[in-house]
Amino acid sequence: MHPSFDSQKSLFQSIAEWLEDTILAGIYTEESQVPSITEISVQYKINPATALKGVNMLVESGLLYKKRGMGMFVSEGARVKLLQQRHQLFFTDYIKPLVDEASRLEIGKKELKDMIERGYDHDN
Repeated sequence: MHPSFDSQKSLFQSIAEWLEDTILAGIYTEESQVPSITEISVQYKINPATALKGVNMLVESGLLYKKRGMGMFVSEGARVKLLQQRHQLFFTDYIKPLVDEASRLEIGKKELKDMIERGYDHDN
C-alpha cells in the first residue's frame, strides 16, 4: 500500500492518510511500530520535514505515540478511533450529498435504498 500523492492535498496530509489507511487495513496493528521519518522520506522521495509533519498529525490526534529512542508506534484503540472518524466523514462526504441529490431528483427513501442494495449486488 502506497500513499496517494493527490494534487488536491498537501504531501503531509497524504502521508498521514496513508498511515491511517495502513492502520485500518491491519498492516500496522495496535502497539506495532510504523516506518521512521527517514524511511518514509527516503522511500517516497520527500523532505523529512514533510514526513514528520504528516506523522505528527497522527501523534496529535492520538493515533500514534513516540517511544523515546525506538520510534513511532500505533496507539491502543487507534483503529476503532479511525473507524469512527471515517464513518462520520463518510456520512458527511457521501451520504448527505447522495440524499440531497436523491431529493432533488425525487427519488424516495425506498427507491434509494433499493439502488444502494443493487450497488452492493453489482459485480465491479
